[in-house]
Amino acid sequence: MARTREAAAEEHAATEDTPRPGGRPRDAALDEAIILATRRRLVLDGYSRMTIGDIAADAKVSRPTLYRRWSTKFELTVDALDYGFRKQRDSYELDLSGLEPREAFVEAVHRLDPTYFNPDAMILMGNFAGEAIRTPELLEILRKHAVEPRVELVESVLTQLQERGAVHDDIDKHTIASMCFGSYFAAFHRGESMAEIPEAVVSVLWPVIAKKPAARRRTTKH
Repeated sequence: MARTREAAAEEHAATEDTPRPGGRPRDAALDEAIILATRRRLVLDGYSRMTIGDIAADAKVSRPTLYRRWSTKFELTVDALDYGFRKQRDSYELDLSGLEPREAFVEAVHRLDPTYFNPDAMILMGNFAGEAIRTPELLEILRKHAVEPRVELVESVLTQLQERGAVHDDIDKHTIASMCFGSYFAAFHRGESMAEIPEAVVSVLWPVIAKKPAARRRTTKH
């Protein structure tokens, strides 16, 4: 049976992609093109509807080229997620040295925003929530690498503010951080802007959690 042009082209691409005896390294630019195409398809189609064929077409590579790097859609998805996690890890650290206590809390709540780094993050999180029954591993990866670091940042900032004597020692940091994080999802589902959330949320919480400056004692003159 005669081979189709597509099959011949894919075979040629696979041959071109095969490491030569000298050990030619993989093309990092090609890897990134596939990763970026995967991330875009995860937003547009979701994990279940996303196909290797569409990813390969978007990245302008052959299927053998893609499969030579990732043997399954799940492995490719995990690496596509890790690509984003690695790029946003720096945002999970906050230097408070130059910030006033309330300002530090506002900045921490700002970095809770799922779209702080990736404008498509809300859609991506929603798609993975929809996979909770079919592919629960994806939601767990998201929790571990995208949700917990953000929430823990707020808890860490509150701990530092306690050490500075700026907020009460008995506050429930876990619940406060969860409430702040949930504010973004509430705004998204209500069709409201998320830009004002940090200041709005802190305006409500700060009067409750902040310690009032100790009143100065008056000295009596004799």
